[in-house]
Amino acid sequence: MKDTCRLYTDLAWLWPLWGDAATEYAHYCEHVTSMIGRYAERPAVDLLVIGCGGGKNVLNLKRDFKVTGLDLSADMLAQAKVLNPECTFVRGDMRTFRLHRSFDAVLMDDAITHMNTRPDFLAAFRTAHAHLKPGGVLVVTPDVTMETFQQNRTTTATATRNGLEVVFMENVYDPDPSDEQFETTIVYLIRDQGSLRIERDHWTMGIFSLNTWREVLCETGFRVHEGFYRSCEDEYTVFTCVKGR
Repeated sequence: MKDTCRLYTDLAWLWPLWGDAATEYAHYCEHVTSMIGRYAERPAVDLLVIGCGGGKNVLNLKRDFKVTGLDLSADMLAQAKVLNPECTFVRGDMRTFRLHRSFDAVLMDDAITHMNTRPDFLAAFRTAHAHLKPGGVLVVTPDVTMETFQQNRTTTATATRNGLEVVFMENVYDPDPSDEQFETTIVYLIRDQGSLRIERDHWTMGIFSLNTWREVLCETGFRVHEGFYRSCEDEYTVFTCVKGR
């Protein structure tokens, strides 16, 4: 099935409805801030958020940092700017962009999961490394690894706003466990004043083992610290990666 990624284009208007920025995203951002404070070997003032999407993490992180957000989707960046008008946003590909400046800290958001080949995966981390000052830190949290993947897992979320009711149904499936890719399929049930519209999305995502994460981050030149972040019933590995001086 061909990838569509409509949530980042013609269906991007749904993104503000999927998870409240000030509540659902705040706890993870507090954890990111604490990891930066714990491991950074320089004062952390400037933060680059790679794969910032609609700017929900930026909304929380800008309390502690001067934030620049980067994303490939112009539609998502437009939302991020509305939510965070005082922040800087740049359009770019996480594998290849160059801002010709460096930062005290970098957060690589869950867009890293869209790196579905080993070369793209490595390129994204090399780009993050290139934008860090010596002694700065990268924080990155895998959404899923080979060790945590749950075949055919399906989750749902609902939202209501101004006569609009939306149900998000997300399913993950790995048709070939021997490779480093899996599929995400999302069905959107959109009721506008009770009238139903059904839309669908499909993405090919990357899935790597924890050892691959460790190897790639070390190969990139980081000193890697591992920790954990718990969200409801799920636990995630968090890599806090220091760039040498």
